[in-house]
Amino acid sequence: MEQMANRAQTVLADTLIAAGAFLLAYMLSATRALGLDSSGLSSLSLLQLTAIYAALAALFSFMFRRELSPWRYVSIPDALVLARTAMLTAGVFLLAVFVIDRASGLARSVLALSPIFQMVGSMGARIARRALHEHALDSFAPLKSIRDRAAQAPSLLLIGPTALADTYLRDVARRHDHAWTAVGIVGPEARDVGQQVRGVCIIESIENLDAALADLRRWNRYPRAILFLDEPGRLKGLTADQLGRLKNDGIRLLRLPSIVELSQHEGVSLLPMRDISVEELLAREPIELDRAAVQALIRGRRVLITGAGGSIGAELCRQVAAFQAAHITMLDFSETSLFEIDREMGETCPSLSRKAALVDVRNTNRVKACFLSEKPDLVFHAAALKHVSMVERHPSEGVLTNVIGTWNVAEAARASGAAQMVLISTDKAVDPSNVMGATKRLAESVIQAQQTGQGTRFSAVRFGNVLGSAGSVVPIFKSQIDRGGPVTVTHEEMARFFMTIPEATQLVLHATATCAEGADSHHARLFLLEMGEPVRIMDLARQMIALSGRTAGKDIEIEITGLRPGEKLTEALLDETERSIPCAPKVMEVVSSSALRVTANHLQDLEVLADKGDVEDVRRALFDLVAQIRGERPGAAPALRVVANG
Repeated sequence: MEQMANRAQTVLADTLIAAGAFLLAYMLSATRALGLDSSGLSSLSLLQLTAIYAALAALFSFMFRRELSPWRYVSIPDALVLARTAMLTAGVFLLAVFVIDRASGLARSVLALSPIFQMVGSMGARIARRALHEHALDSFAPLKSIRDRAAQAPSLLLIGPTALADTYLRDVARRHDHAWTAVGIVGPEARDVGQQVRGVCIIESIENLDAALADLRRWNRYPRAILFLDEPGRLKGLTADQLGRLKNDGIRLLRLPSIVELSQHEGVSLLPMRDISVEELLAREPIELDRAAVQALIRGRRVLITGAGGSIGAELCRQVAAFQAAHITMLDFSETSLFEIDREMGETCPSLSRKAALVDVRNTNRVKACFLSEKPDLVFHAAALKHVSMVERHPSEGVLTNVIGTWNVAEAARASGAAQMVLISTDKAVDPSNVMGATKRLAESVIQAQQTGQGTRFSAVRFGNVLGSAGSVVPIFKSQIDRGGPVTVTHEEMARFFMTIPEATQLVLHATATCAEGADSHHARLFLLEMGEPVRIMDLARQMIALSGRTAGKDIEIEITGLRPGEKLTEALLDETERSIPCAPKVMEVVSSSALRVTANHLQDLEVLADKGDVEDVRRALFDLVAQIRGERPGAAPALRVVANG
């Protein structure tokens, strides 16, 4: 009822404005204020003419649903609709009075002035309402004291596109937020310099950030913080040295919440700003994905995530929750990690149905029981041992978790009737030179062997290193820099593919949505995420040292330690037996010519060896099986039977 009353008030207001506009136009014409005259006498009185005009205005206002547009959010499209309403009102009014008495006695100037006055009145009322809503008139308050006008909040410099600066300043004004005082804008376009956005001047372009800061210091308005309005990867012209100097000056580097963070806090128009992370500063230009496809995949479905306490698993939990899953099962064998992600989900998404399951993916019966109890629609298998050097020293553990664990999860997904299962893989599975990569390559083959036709769809997503994940090079470098060095790099020419945790997770969801749309149900699909250009680890180390405000070789030394066992200088994304074809933005599908189909017999023999714990026997059997998968040697050993794809 309240909504109906508000809509009726809007239509009534527009009707009264139209009536007033017609009366004003008639009065100006009748008094010949414009030097115009009419001839003849009308059979309609002024009251009748006004009533007809107002009724038509009400009709068109209702037809164009103007009552659905809140006045406090009026915009240019609304102004265009109001103009169309006024013109149609005047046109149909002329037709109506012409039919009644051939419009005799009605000055033509009335028809010209009425829609103009109607447009000005309707739009003016809305602009005034928006100005009140956004407190835009506060600066004109004549009784405001000098003390009130002085900036009491810490100064804030905005960096980013003008449009985003306008959005931010409008939201701040609307909420009457005095936490920060914007002292200037640094934008990407030099042509915008000197212009103002809601009273805040665009003082320089990003390329001249140092000059902008010097000006602010001279004006005694040096910022206490800098707010990045866009992803740092999009802002060309910023250097690691600049950002390092800013941090040394005590300037906080802030950013607005991401879409995922906003979606976890419904009803909050603008979350508090947060400090930007090193990983975000190192990241490449972020990707743009079709959120509608992922929304259709996740919304209202039951999702189970193994390894939920890990870097990728935890981010999958956050994003799946953001896409409004019906229920999330978080499965992990690390008690602490599982407790942390469960606590986080309880705080950020209290209304979300969820369950934390402390289960080891190696335990066949426990995994199957959990799946049958939870009945997931989607399964994301992120549980794995992933540290190259650690798995190299403990190959049996790598086989049991990465290979046998994947088989257990796949079998449980099929038994519980899951619609889809996705394995999180790695580029180290390509031409593997270490045990971790070999186990992940075998895990991919396990997934490909599971697809037998109708039922659960299986797929795997392969990508490279993740910035900021536990045990990755970025936190290691950060820790070494905080201690004063040295920063250790294994080889000067070592290079890796990198992406941030949110970006990798978004692409996994995107690839999963792509798989759901695939027509072929007889083959598991292997997806490859576009990783961009590989990054030299030496360059990454120098950049992180610069971001800390120090100089490599002077303040902090870089030490070359040499390659570790199983480590390669560079990683590839495709094997010799593979080729890739584009299947979605930033996602490619891998097509393999390998004829090997891994069976339970392969895994049973490998599991027996892993349980015995003989390092050399496990490593030999593992790489022998991977060699068969890659087509390097035939599967002649009786214990490792090879069957062709059907």
